[in-house]
Amino acid sequence: MRRLVVTASVLLALAGSLAALPAGPPPLPERLADTGGGTQLITAEAAGTDSTTGTVTWWDRRGRGWVAAGSAPGRFGANGLADGATRTQGTNTTPTGLYDLPYAFGTGAAPPGTRYPYRRVAESSWWCQDNASRSYNRWVDPRPEDCRAEEAEHLVGYPTQYARALVIGFNYHRPVRGRGAGIFLHVDGKGATAGCVSVPAAAMDRILAWADPVRRPHIAVGTASGPTAITRY
Repeated sequence: MRRLVVTASVLLALAGSLAALPAGPPPLPERLADTGGGTQLITAEAAGTDSTTGTVTWWDRRGRGWVAAGSAPGRFGANGLADGATRTQGTNTTPTGLYDLPYAFGTGAAPPGTRYPYRRVAESSWWCQDNASRSYNRWVDPRPEDCRAEEAEHLVGYPTQYARALVIGFNYHRPVRGRGAGIFLHVDGKGATAGCVSVPAAAMDRILAWADPVRRPHIAVGTASGPTAITRY
């Protein structure tokens, strides 16, 4: 009997200790100001605005909470990150903010399981970054005369990075000239990006197999704290 009493006392003491432990922080999406209203979300978080690396995580909303579906190391612009609302084109910075993901593209066929609208890159495919062009911040195929080649990105010229990619809706729906163009989530190259977010090839394939446009996925890009904190978006 005494042994049972002692065991019960120990269990009660352990239960009390566990109850006293502070609860961990809620999942990152639950700390964001906005998640875009869908049930899928990608977060791309860096330690600070001078960081060129961080973490990319993709999340599913289940019931009233969010659960991580996968995670991978991420890379950002060679000059770090900048507030998307005031970013300047050509600065090699990744714009922070919350954005939709209009469509996917790639130099190869869509990976198995892809449900997103997927455009195959051809020799004639360009992304126009010419501020004087009517096609500013748009895929053009073929490249129009008012979009100068030196102010556009020849997509087929990046077979590694653009093997698989998702367009990030930064400055896309109502483009502001000089703010920036051609911001994507794509496969890693040799190092930091020119302003995009990149992940390893296997992670990009997993993201495309996971992403469902019916569930309205968005991407939140930001830092761990400060004016560009990811929780602000």
